[in-house]
Amino acid sequence: MKRRILLVDDELAILLTLRAILEMNGFEVDTAASAKEAQNKLQNGVYEMAITDMRMESETSGYDVIRAARQQPYDPATALLTAYPSLGNDWKSKGAQSLLVKPVNTDELLRQLEALLVTHQDQKMMAQK
Repeated sequence: MKRRILLVDDELAILLTLRAILEMNGFEVDTAASAKEAQNKLQNGVYEMAITDMRMESETSGYDVIRAARQQPYDPATALLTAYPSLGNDWKSKGAQSLLVKPVNTDELLRQLEALLVTHQDQKMMAQK
């Protein structure tokens, strides 16, 4: 079964490029071009991971997506995608589990996503015990 990811970015070129890379590497990818669209998809679908750009409608739209993902009963892994890595550790306190910096090399992106999925799955299993 393919792992489902919700990919959120308001830049179409980035959205399409990342979607193609992820699909070529065995992921099933849904996309959203805004935080509002992403929140709707998170409520109506089930994803193993949500990856969101930080700056879309506002400078902190990514946090809105992360918050919405964290409220879902299926508890997806969460990652922030940003070209502005000077967020400090704020992103951790907002519920994101990983910070991906644009532009990101394909191999590094896939390595980080696999590591995040494994870690998140382990945390979910521990919480169920």
